Amino acid sequence: MTDTFGNLDKTFNVESAIEKAEETVVDIKKAKTDKDVDNDYEYTRGQLYNLIEKGQEAINGILDVAQNSDHPRAYEVAGNLIKNVADISDKLVDLQKKMKDLDEEQKGPKTITNNAMFVGSTSELQKMLKQMGNDK
Repeated sequence: MTDTFGNLDKTFNVESAIEKAEETVVDIKKAKTDKDVDNDYEYTRGQLYNLIEKGQEAINGILDVAQNSDHPRAYEVAGNLIKNVADISDKLVDLQKKMKDLDEEQKGPKTITNNAMFVGSTSELQKMLKQMGNDK
């Protein structure tokens, strides 16, 4: 280490004692439990409902302002606000769909269907059918 930092040590009149520290890697993973997922869902759902309600109040207010002022900018703001509230409503529907998909994913597949298929030529199929008919 004196080669790399020797000039600096001389300039600042210090001795460098560089020690290599041990690296410890701690991998902490918290598994999401059903309770956490349900809590997150309820919290997000509540926040979206709150945003929709506040947006409705804001729409009512801006529409009053737009009607009283007849200013084009006020109508533009009202239109944007209505669009934002509609987007939040879509997010609420998407949240419900995602939660439903998550519940179905946790349950696993409902039924397993195994389809048997004959792979061969038509003449082989006729021979097989004749054999099955003769066995009966």
